[in-house]
Amino acid sequence: MAVKFFFNTRGTGPEAGRSDGNLVLTGRGKGAVFLIHGLTGTPNEMRYLANFLNKKKGYTVICPRLANHGEPLTVLKKTTWQEFYKSVRDAFVTARKTTSGPIFVSGLSMGALLSLLLALEFPNEVSGVSCLSPTLFYDGWNVPWYSPFLLPLLCKPPFKYFSYFKEEPPYGIKNKALQKKVHKYYTAASIHDIENAAEYGYPFFPIALLHQLKLLVKYLVKLFPSISVPVQLIQAKEDDMTSVKNSTFIYERVNSDIKEIVLLHNSYHVITADQERDTVARKMDDFFRLVIEEANIKQ
Repeated sequence: MAVKFFFNTRGTGPEAGRSDGNLVLTGRGKGAVFLIHGLTGTPNEMRYLANFLNKKKGYTVICPRLANHGEPLTVLKKTTWQEFYKSVRDAFVTARKTTSGPIFVSGLSMGALLSLLLALEFPNEVSGVSCLSPTLFYDGWNVPWYSPFLLPLLCKPPFKYFSYFKEEPPYGIKNKALQKKVHKYYTAASIHDIENAAEYGYPFFPIALLHQLKLLVKYLVKLFPSISVPVQLIQAKEDDMTSVKNSTFIYERVNSDIKEIVLLHNSYHVITADQERDTVARKMDDFFRLVIEEANIKQ
């Protein structure tokens, strides 16, 4: 994650684009999958998984938009991790009232952490969690060596209120065609013009949100031993943003009877849209079916 830093004291205008909102696909069978996109991302990054699980496997799929995503950066950057979780929790509570059968939860990057929070709060209703590129530490191969020293400084006042970073290639994507599309948008976008954020996410990442992610991690890590629902962790060996250490850290600390790590060999961070997205979808379905079979055996 090569970064540049932008100091914006006058904010972004109302021209920032809104996303198209929640992604909901009604299934033909029992069971649902609740998908959570990443920080500064969009439900669109989960669309391939949603279509696979819905059209090929029959699950009802719900992917809510995180709080204030689609709003101007001046609004988004003031959002707390508790507000992100509340938007997920509210959507989950609504979904469980309208779906029957097991409910599985999955999230990308920070979305994976929010998935684990749902499992902690609703252990009897979340049948299993699939964590995709979970992000506890920014320690991938494309993270600059100076980040561990610079980012903590920028997360403090006054810098965190008006500093941003802008990603450079590969943008968490190994697929060259998709990387080229993202590059075209990210290169042309200014901090005041993000009208295509609904498709590609925000090209600028407020440092204030990085601070919120750190606070979420600090809160969640101490609770890992309380997680007992089945947990799957899927991560690329070449993840450019977060190393496999993130998955092994979670695996070693949760108290789930059923848990597994799946490593990918031809992807970067955004595994929901990258080269092996089909493998991700199939491994998720395999895991969900295993959990259902184990539950049936115990009955």
